[in-house]
Amino acid sequence: MQSDRQGPDRPASDLQGYAVLLRTLNMEFNRIAHAFAQAHGLHATDVHALAAIMDASVTDGAPMTPSRLRERLNLTSGAVTACLDRLEHAGHISRTRDSADRRVVHLHYNPRARMLARQYFSPLSRSTEAARSRFTPAELETIAAFLNALNLELASER
Repeated sequence: MQSDRQGPDRPASDLQGYAVLLRTLNMEFNRIAHAFAQAHGLHATDVHALAAIMDASVTDGAPMTPSRLRERLNLTSGAVTACLDRLEHAGHISRTRDSADRRVVHLHYNPRARMLARQYFSPLSRSTEAARSRFTPAELETIAAFLNALNLELASER
């Protein structure tokens, strides 16, 4: 008999159990991101933009651009411009023109701001590492494969 509560006793195939776990994880991430935003005079959207800018070089191998950020965050051009203006004014990012095509603007997460975020989010990093340490490398590969597949499926729904 299946239990209606979340937890380790739910079968791995239980979709509702996954949904609860993913929503709980999302709420925890949002709670931390909102606290960072509030502590640094930013909007929650600004924190999402910073994460997208930081992750772009890892996921895409290239710096983020305002148009890609607009698509990623599903914002209007004006909202992206306002967000980037706030982030630049606060010293979190810088904008540079592409040397080959001056129309293209690259967004860079400033090193000092990155260090500030790294310090602020260090409890999240420690918690993540503590959770990861409970799994074997093979299990972590499976978890990563699941998260990647879920991200791809969600992205295809856009």
